[in-house]
Amino acid sequence: MFRLTFNPVADSYLLVIAVAVGLAALLALTPGRGRTRGGRRWILVLLRTGVILLLTAAMLRPTLVYTQLKKQSATLVVLADQSRSMGVPDAVGGKTRWEALREATAEAAGALKDLAEDFEVKAYVFDAEKHAVALEKNGELVLPKKPEGRQTAIGAVLEDAVRQEAGKRLLGAILLSDGAQRALASPGGVPSGTVPRDEPPQIAAARLKQLGCPIYAFPFGQSRGLGQAQDVAVKDLRVNPTVFVKNELAIRAEVRIDGYVNRPILVQTLFETAPGKMTVVAEKKITAETDNQLLPVEFTYAPQIPGEFKVTVQIQPQPGELVTTNNRLSTLVDVLKGGINVLYLEGAVRVETKFIRRALAASPNVNVDFVRLDPRDPRTRPVGFTDYFKPGKYDVYLLGDVDSTAFQGDELKDLAECVARGAGLMMFGGFHSFGAGGYFGTPLAKVLPVGMDRFDRQNPDEPIRSDLHWPGPISIRLTPLGQRHFALRLASSAEANAALWAKLPPLTGANRLHDLSAGATVLATSADDKPLLVAQQYGDGRVLAFAGDSTWQWQMRGYGPAFQRFWRQIILWLAKKDQARESGVWIRLDPRRYAPGQRVEFAAGARDDDGEPVKDAQFRAEVILPNGTRRPLTMVPRDEQMTGSFRDTQTAGDYALEVKALQDGQELGSARTRFLVSQQDLELDNAAADAETMKSLAALTGGQTLAPEQLGDLIARLAKQSAEQEIEQETKKTFYDTWSFFLTLVALLGVEWYLRKRWGLV
Repeated sequence: MFRLTFNPVADSYLLVIAVAVGLAALLALTPGRGRTRGGRRWILVLLRTGVILLLTAAMLRPTLVYTQLKKQSATLVVLADQSRSMGVPDAVGGKTRWEALREATAEAAGALKDLAEDFEVKAYVFDAEKHAVALEKNGELVLPKKPEGRQTAIGAVLEDAVRQEAGKRLLGAILLSDGAQRALASPGGVPSGTVPRDEPPQIAAARLKQLGCPIYAFPFGQSRGLGQAQDVAVKDLRVNPTVFVKNELAIRAEVRIDGYVNRPILVQTLFETAPGKMTVVAEKKITAETDNQLLPVEFTYAPQIPGEFKVTVQIQPQPGELVTTNNRLSTLVDVLKGGINVLYLEGAVRVETKFIRRALAASPNVNVDFVRLDPRDPRTRPVGFTDYFKPGKYDVYLLGDVDSTAFQGDELKDLAECVARGAGLMMFGGFHSFGAGGYFGTPLAKVLPVGMDRFDRQNPDEPIRSDLHWPGPISIRLTPLGQRHFALRLASSAEANAALWAKLPPLTGANRLHDLSAGATVLATSADDKPLLVAQQYGDGRVLAFAGDSTWQWQMRGYGPAFQRFWRQIILWLAKKDQARESGVWIRLDPRRYAPGQRVEFAAGARDDDGEPVKDAQFRAEVILPNGTRRPLTMVPRDEQMTGSFRDTQTAGDYALEVKALQDGQELGSARTRFLVSQQDLELDNAAADAETMKSLAALTGGQTLAPEQLGDLIARLAKQSAEQEIEQETKKTFYDTWSFFLTLVALLGVEWYLRKRWGLV
């Protein structure tokens, strides 16, 4: 279709007409008839008329517009999952998922060939990245023979494909996959402008929706699992991170069994008895009654020497088992030499308990066993509880809000005997502590440094008696003896220590302590001289009676270091280790076992001889990779410690962290600890297909979820729909702004001037 359009100068036809008329009037200004003959005159008139017509045409700016209908260009993106999980044989007819995918694309080759004649087809296989594949002339995709990718990064690959085709019209994205994303974060972090490989697919799908690009999902595989009948896996391993030499270490694991129902499976525990040498120290046979059964397994082992050791729970590969990387799981344990064993007994659930346990857990040489002992609930009483009071079992006993009726037989008598032989004992405040807890007349009555009366009893179901408890707030004041006492020295100087105690938040209440024993020493009182902390020696043991139960507020109100030091030094004094100090360089790393790609975070610091942080120390940290390569790490200050992180944990194996501390150029010391990265087959450890994710991606973008055999029909439908969408394309042709127009105008003016010159008219 053709049409001629005009666009006059200044959008005014009147202006063009006026100029044309003015130029035409100039034709009258010709040489007199006496100077030119008729023929010459008409030649000049014609030349000038041509110039006027060209100028008028240029002012009208005519444009020839040619309109035609064209099909819209568009791109179809095809993404085929080539990760290892696609090799699982759970498709129809016992085929692998990959075989079913290749078969589906081969059957759709004809439709793909027809679509490629009018539109662009971009085909890729993908795992952690996408890789372009060729589309042959007959429409078949050149796919690898086997799926060997070790990750499935659906979200990142969708994002990459969209970015590459930015600015183009997209027919859609065909996703051929089992739908399960199994991707690790990029090692060393995500560089600016790139997509993290573990980006959730839903995020990429949301961007595709905004671009009007639907996802057509073709799921492969079953959601049952490996698609194979036989597998055993150690799914969990729980070990206390620290244990003292020759103490029993509890090792708990969970084993999942598929395909070996009613068959005995041998589970072994290995302990590192020398560097790099693992020795079987315990084993047990378990039997599954149903498929996919999760069975708990427990072992115990008593390490004989201190140090850092690896613990492994493993199952030997079974006949017919495809995946064996999940047959073992390892962790690390620190075996401490010496140390202090503490038994902490509580009868009530209260805030103080949680904070005390946390403070003591921060001390590497203190091992705390906690038991909640409720006389109204026999289930809280551990099996063999009487053995807890054998001489030498524990160095320190802490009694919280525990009623005397929670103890049976000679347990309190045995406890008193343990104290007489050298164990430490502390009872602290509670509604059922001291006389209120019925300890009058018990063997502990003569051990504790406070008096008790048979009328002091606080029965469980009665209102709290005000004659047994002081209401708060109650500020703590140190006595002269308390100011010099090891347990209460929270700052380096006497002046700083007194100032710190004056700032500590007051207690919210306290037990009334009265009738102190002859050998008692009052270490702290209230502002009005009520005794709050009393000490005495009983036999070879040390005893403390503390009336408060709300020191946890110190931690919550900004005095955390003072709170931790108070309880740590209480334990050291009761255990007669008040000359010991926690000093040197330390590293704290929790957990000790990581999955491939997981970020490792750690803290480090240095203490002086008084156990105080060295504030002006400089630190150097290195990580040692499984192959022995060393890599420096950056650390940043946080509170009174340094923190750092390490991201490149893609390789399974043993890693080590080393930290050195320096002060004024002199080395203060160093510390070293290990951590493990578990061996993991990301694709096959759990190769279950995820059809629901495929459905959600399609629904989110306005696409469809289809069966593999419908691939050809979809491509044919897309080609037909797109072919019917035509756009009107205009082509414009102008004449006034071309070289030919300009040269013609110049030629007419030049000829007219030449003739006038030749004829003597100028």
